[in-house]
Amino acid sequence: MTSPATPPIKTPCTKVCAVDGQTGLCLGCGRTLREIGGWSTFTPDERESVMAELDARMDRLKSLGKLG
Repeated sequence: MTSPATPPIKTPCTKVCAVDGQTGLCLGCGRTLREIGGWSTFTPDERESVMAELDARMDRLKSLGKLG
């Protein structure tokens, strides 16, 4: 008997695609261009690692006055 496959981690994209030149982070989701471009080929562990950092990245963008 095989166990059901774990569903892939969905993209955190919010369709607000604008990368801040100072931080290199997307103002919509907090990912870097490398992470955005490579998302479809990332392993589940790589995706989880990125996801774990996003809240702190968005907080950083907010503290720098990059978000409304």
